Amino acid sequence: MTVRAKFMVSEKTSFAWSPDSVRVKLTPQYDQSIPEDQRFAKATPSGEFWMQIDNPPAAAALELGKTYYIDITPAE
Repeated sequence: MTVRAKFMVSEKTSFAWSPDSVRVKLTPQYDQSIPEDQRFAKATPSGEFWMQIDNPPAAAALELGKTYYIDITPAE
């Protein structure tokens, strides 16, 4: 089974002690005018997802204010 959530990058923090390291915070996205957001808000009304990324291209791929799907699947 896969669980899908819709989250927005709400913070990106760089660190002087590690120039390649970026902490990214994602929070649920909700726009009343978007039916998909209404469905996601019903299933995941609140939450936070934090990542510390030490890969500059991966960190750059997550843009502040942009929305992403997070798919969660069991690891074998």
